[in-house]
Amino acid sequence: MTITLKDIEDAAARISSATVNTRFEKSQTLSSMAGTELFLKFENFQFTASFKDRGALNKLLLLQAQGPTEGVIAMSAGNHAKAVAYHSQRLNIPATIVMPRNTPNVKVQDTKSFGARVILMGNTLDESANHARELAESENLVFVHPYNDLDIMAGQGTVALEMLAVEPELDCIVVPVGGGGLIAGVATAAKALRPDIKIIGVEVEAYPSVHNALHGQKQTKGGSTIAEGIAVKQPGDLTLEVIRRLVDDVLIVTEDSIEEAIDLFLSIEKTVTEGAGAASLAAVLAHSSNFKNLRTALILTGANIDSRILASVLMRRLVSKGRIVRFLVEIDDSPGSLSGVAEAIGEFGGNILDVSHQRMFATVPIKKADLHLTVETRDVAQNQDILARLRELGYDAELLKE
Repeated sequence: MTITLKDIEDAAARISSATVNTRFEKSQTLSSMAGTELFLKFENFQFTASFKDRGALNKLLLLQAQGPTEGVIAMSAGNHAKAVAYHSQRLNIPATIVMPRNTPNVKVQDTKSFGARVILMGNTLDESANHARELAESENLVFVHPYNDLDIMAGQGTVALEMLAVEPELDCIVVPVGGGGLIAGVATAAKALRPDIKIIGVEVEAYPSVHNALHGQKQTKGGSTIAEGIAVKQPGDLTLEVIRRLVDDVLIVTEDSIEEAIDLFLSIEKTVTEGAGAASLAAVLAHSSNFKNLRTALILTGANIDSRILASVLMRRLVSKGRIVRFLVEIDDSPGSLSGVAEAIGEFGGNILDVSHQRMFATVPIKKADLHLTVETRDVAQNQDILARLRELGYDAELLKE
């Protein structure tokens, strides 16, 4: 039992009036950085800001066609929850979403705003799923799985039809992989239309479940990740069957490379992506030799990233690039000493963001103090110019590495 190109084409016709045929275009700058042609599919522009709209709507429309139902139930901590809740509201289908107790409040409220009944139950998605299945049984609700469902897979596969309609000569499609619903649908559609096209999956290093399944390895990691959308411990049996047949490879990327990709999408393409949505770019930049001379499509799967996390990512990238640095300067503990240091930094264009004046816990003599300064600068060269100027003025100064 699997999906076919016709299933996906039927899904495309079914959902076309209520989903977005999102932008798909070449990125000149990222192509130059990667050394190959990169085309971006902006699924973060769907109404609920992820590709999940496609599969959820296809499933709900098919259920609706079968006749009245008591309602649907899903388990999710993010994009699937929003998609099911939104389209259920549109179609007047009662929806219940079971979410882990630790789900960020913003995601809970987003889901409630679409009229869904939200139940916080369990400490993990697996525990939430168990409760959802129990409710489905006791309340006669239809369980809508986030990925291990043929109708969901067919809906997700419609994104491949849109990409190949715009760029029929694509050589490769890179797809973030969690449970495998998206890559199974994409691979089915793309391989049917272009048998020689490469389908490459991407997983984060903490959750290499599909990679391990393909290579006979055991799951050894887990834990927190910025790419929570693909933090799945076990792919579906339906999705894995398709992946084994049609997917060419699954690459692993690091947390740091995903953070860099989020930053690049925002700074270059002026678009917001969540961790999972940036994984495809992270893979191409980290494994550039795999994509040399290939016309490659990247799917930006979603934009639902917590604003606090996004802010932290952007600030951390500034630190890694040497644009926000910390100086430690020993000064006299006397009036005017601080202003002298500030003047020296300002003289070279540095912008002081934070100052900490330490007397009690410092190891310097009693009449001196340690001054910790966080400074915004233009680049590494400017940092060195400021450091040299401070030392030239007689300060015992250093540029802190951590």
